[in-house]
Formats: sequence, C-alpha cells, structure tokens
Amino acid sequence: MARAVTRPANDSVVTDATASGGDRHELPAGLAPHRLRRRVVPVLVSLTALVLVALVAPGLDEVRERMGGASLGWLALAILLEGGSCASYVLMFRPIFCPTMSWRTVRRIGLSELAVISIMPASGASGLALGAWILHREGMASDLIARRSVAFFLIKCSVNFAAVVVTGTLMAVGAFGGSWSLWLTAFPAVGSVALIAAVVLVPRFGPGADPPAGAGRIHRAVISTRRALIGGTAEAETVVRSGNVTVIAGAIGYWAFDVVMLWATFRAFGAAPAVPILLMGYLVGQLGGLVPLPGGIGSVDGGLVGALVLYGAPLTASAAAVLAFRLILFWLPLVMGTPALVSLWRELRREPRPASG
Repeated sequence: MARAVTRPANDSVVTDATASGGDRHELPAGLAPHRLRRRVVPVLVSLTALVLVALVAPGLDEVRERMGGASLGWLALAILLEGGSCASYVLMFRPIFCPTMSWRTVRRIGLSELAVISIMPASGASGLALGAWILHREGMASDLIARRSVAFFLIKCSVNFAAVVVTGTLMAVGAFGGSWSLWLTAFPAVGSVALIAAVVLVPRFGPGADPPAGAGRIHRAVISTRRALIGGTAEAETVVRSGNVTVIAGAIGYWAFDVVMLWATFRAFGAAPAVPILLMGYLVGQLGGLVPLPGGIGSVDGGLVGALVLYGAPLTASAAAVLAFRLILFWLPLVMGTPALVSLWRELRREPRPASG
C-alpha cells in the first residue's frame, strides 16, 4: 500500500480542517483529473501543428535542413539539462513551504506541479495552485499557503529579472564587445529594476482598509492581490535573508539549466549564439508565457524566436532550436510528473487523518 502524504509541521496545521467529518478540500474544478486530461489534447494538437509546419510548410527548407542534421548527442544533453531544471524546482520547494516535509513528498508535489505547468498557461501559477490544494488538503493553513506560494513565485522569477538587469546593463555599456540598441539593453534593464522596486515597495504602504460592504469584484480582487503581495514579499524576504543555500541554488538552477538547455538545442543544429544574445533572447522571449494559451504553445515559441532573432541569432537556427526546446520542455516534466500526480490523486481521495499533536 502506498504511504500517505507526509503532513506539514504541527504549527502549520489547521486542526478543524482535518477533524472527523470535516471539509474534504475538494480539488478546484480546473485541476480535476478529467479536466487536465482534456487540456493535454489541445496542447498536443498545437505541438503537432508546430512540428508539421516546420516539416511541410513551404519556405522553411533551411529549417528542415537544419532539423535533418540534428546532433542526437546535443539533444540528449538538452534532455539531461531539463532534468536538472526540474530537480532545481523540487529543491527550492521544501525549505519555502515546509522544511519538515519528507523529500519523497516534496519530490512528488514538485513534479506534479511541473506536469501541470506543462499543459496549462499563466507562467506556473497553475502548478502552484495544485501544490496549494495538496498542502491545504493535508492541513496547512490557507493564509500560510498563500504567503509562501507568492514567496516561491517571487523568488523564482526574481532570478530572471536580476539576470535581465545584469545582462542588459553589461550589453548597454559594451562589456560584451557587441553593438546593441539601448532599447534592447538599457530599457529592459531599467524596466526590470522598476518592477523589482515596485514589488519591494508595495508592502511599505501597508494592507490598506478593508473593502466596503458594497465593493465590486474588481475592487475586492485588487485589495486581495495587494495583501497577498505584501504577505508573500515579507515571506520571500525572510527566506532570502535566512541564507538558505537550497532555496538560492534551486532558484538559480531552475533558470540556469533552462538557459543552458536552449544553448544545447542550438548546438544540436550547428549554431552557437553569443552568450548575451542567448541570455537576453531567452529572458525577453519568456514574456510570451504570460499569454493564456494552452501550455503557452505559440506564445512562448513565437516570443522566443522573435526575441532571439531581434538580438542577433540566425532565424533558421532559432526556429529549429526553439522547436526542440519546447518539445523537451513539454514532454520531460509531463513524463516525470504524471506518475507522481496520479499517485497523489489516489492518496488524497481518502479522508484526511486527524493531525497528530
């Protein structure tokens, strides 16, 4: 019999939520197994369409020629690097959400989140929503989950924005020896600094007044978002100041392995863009993931290819490399995470046991 999910530490448990006959914490409709299975279909259709376009569409002979000469060794390395990215995601999960949680449980929750992220848009928020439900179902307080989910998201994303600041600044002052427009270098760097500053400064204004009785949905959502950001930012600052090496290594690894994986797919097709082109192309191109398309298919791909070409990468190599990058980015987390997700679903159908202590 499978071992039950390890519970969070007692100070994180809501005892009335796990009492006999209490709330079963039903899975949100959008994350129900049958809904997720249905979401796989349009993502697979979109990926298949992308591959078919590359293989049969007129005018793409050079792309097909590059794809036909792909190096299997470099593609295998790309797959290994994406495995490192997935491991880094799992690595930073435990110290942020629950340091006492077993690594077996952390691995299953983290891989389950990555499987969901593969097939749903919103830059990873859907995966965190699944993890939040699992933790709440197992007894962790909702406000604690909310703060730590925001903290996790902020720490993970902060690496991307910090990389834009550093890389964009170095490119703007000519440290890499190339010549790029300030719009492509200093502007993204300044924008990233402004965004980081805004996230840090918002909590200084306090949570604000409660919404009036007749407040509309948007007004309430704004106040709720502001308070979630305040709590999450404070939680993120606490985690970072603690100097936890696992969190820092996981956050940097999650970003770095993906960037190096993109480089490996370029090498698989006989190209090797300069480091600043690869970094800025990747970081700016990832903004396409904010477009709510199934699995980000189309938005991320188009954003990556467009950004890479804008910064100076060759078009045909970029198209081939990004296609391979996206296929690996979709399939590997899904293959690694689906068994963990199925295992958790089976266990969490049972009634929660009373919290110990």
